[in-house]
Amino acid sequence: MHTTQHTPTRTVTRYSAASIRGLFWKWVGRIFESGAMFLVAVFILLPIVWLALTSLKPNEVAYTTDVFFQPTLDNFRIIFSNSSIIVNEGTNLQRSVIGLDMWPSTLNSIIISSATVLIAIPLATMAAYAFSRYRFFGSRAFLVWILTTQFLPAIIVAIPFFTLFRTIEVFGEPLLGSRLGLIIVNMAIVMPYSIWMIKGFIDALPVEVEEAGYVDGCNDFQVLVYVAFPLIRPGIIVASVFAFIMSWNEFLFAFILGRDTRTMQVALTTTSGVNGIMWEQMAAAGMVVMLPIILMTLTVRKNFVNGLTMGAVK
Repeated sequence: MHTTQHTPTRTVTRYSAASIRGLFWKWVGRIFESGAMFLVAVFILLPIVWLALTSLKPNEVAYTTDVFFQPTLDNFRIIFSNSSIIVNEGTNLQRSVIGLDMWPSTLNSIIISSATVLIAIPLATMAAYAFSRYRFFGSRAFLVWILTTQFLPAIIVAIPFFTLFRTIEVFGEPLLGSRLGLIIVNMAIVMPYSIWMIKGFIDALPVEVEEAGYVDGCNDFQVLVYVAFPLIRPGIIVASVFAFIMSWNEFLFAFILGRDTRTMQVALTTTSGVNGIMWEQMAAAGMVVMLPIILMTLTVRKNFVNGLTMGAVK
């Protein structure tokens, strides 16, 4: 009786020249993609990193390109300390300024930006809901007119605000140079943008969800608050973040209409002495300006991403 012995066969995988070339170009593409992303990250982060380094530099190395130095927090102490002018002994010539007293400016920026968001976003949400769900005479034309206000140069809008606020008084004080005046101006800036952004989120919301609320006995306001608002909350958070950033970074109106009620953006222009701009102090003030925006972005980053992608797929 003969037994048949099976010899194990070895399968040899051979790559063709075309597959090798494809694999090579695939890896080349990944390398170029990673290199491009690295260059973009450097391009974006390098100014911020250099600003942070300059804010920690002492005066003697502030105007150099040194990366390694003994860091100091004196620049932050100076910008928040009480300002005082030093003059040369026996003369009236100003030598330097110690302290810029930016606490009032920081407080003004926080109050004005926060009040703008707290007032503008609820109003913009109700307006966006009305434009999205109702059709009335002139609704489309009015919506386009709201958008066109963003195309006007800021200086053109500042002139009528200046003449108007100079004559209008609230509690015996003119609006010109007041926090309330700057809040009103910032609302005029952020409201059109917020209305259009929130309207896009409401348009992506199925109408059937709201109809279920009407069946349960809700009126229009209750449907907006209890049905629509929880569903579009990420979008409203995105609009709030952008509104805060626009209000926080606003300079021209604060410079023209603020007067004594200066914000941090205006306070940045005071970091100059007899020898020119004090870059290390301006860098410290710039880091203070950036800090609230960075903290806000990190806090709401999850809702921020959800809001940006909301309505992308219908």
